[in-house]
Amino acid sequence: MVFYDTHTHLYLQEFALDREQVIQSAVEKGIEKFFLPNIDSTSIEGMLQMEKDFPSRCFPMMGLHPCSVKQNYQGQLLEVEHWLNKHKFFAIGEIGIDLYWDKTLEKEQKSVFIHQIELAKKHKLPIIIHLRDAFDKTFEIVERMNDAELKGIFHCFSGTKDQAEKIIKLGGFKLGIGGVVTFKNSGLDKAIIDINPQHLVLETDSPYLAPAPFRGKRNESAYLLLVANKLAELYNLPIDEIAKITTANAKEVFAV
Repeated sequence: MVFYDTHTHLYLQEFALDREQVIQSAVEKGIEKFFLPNIDSTSIEGMLQMEKDFPSRCFPMMGLHPCSVKQNYQGQLLEVEHWLNKHKFFAIGEIGIDLYWDKTLEKEQKSVFIHQIELAKKHKLPIIIHLRDAFDKTFEIVERMNDAELKGIFHCFSGTKDQAEKIIKLGGFKLGIGGVVTFKNSGLDKAIIDINPQHLVLETDSPYLAPAPFRGKRNESAYLLLVANKLAELYNLPIDEIAKITTANAKEVFAV
């Protein structure tokens, strides 16, 4: 079985003491590739160092996270563009709209999101979408800017069946499924039970959102297997079939 963790922040300080061990533990469980979403200018160095330290394992993305959109966002965007012009990246991400923590910069977040979708089109890269308390606003922008070439992942999908179906109808987008699907009362299992797994990719978002029974603790890529097991149970499929389907989906998105 081969799995891809399509969204993991392994470059963060939470893994400073055992990063290599965390990677090795995941590889031993069949998780062979790790896709690293950028956050802002502070995360670029660590992310690119991981690419150097673990070639053919770690694949960086470039983008400005909505929670990092501040008054100086134009300078941050210039840095994103600078790196896109000098280094190979595998997606624009993570980008989107997050109104959970702060609604005061909603206009700026929308502007940054739109600009980065335009960058994705220019560089022919998929987009990795972060949204929180902002499904309708985020979806409206993606739907309006969608075309035959735009593709990507709605990261950490935790919405409703109707929202899942709206995303699928866009054509080129997958649902990123992580630890939330294992949470007892999340309702995500019910939301995706009738969604064909051909529309799903696996992710951890580590060190965040660890699946049960590790909820509340540091997440890591090896725990992707717990998410896969939950999907195997949900769809009544062998876990190696879940691996085959979701890894093929990830390859389709990232062109690796």
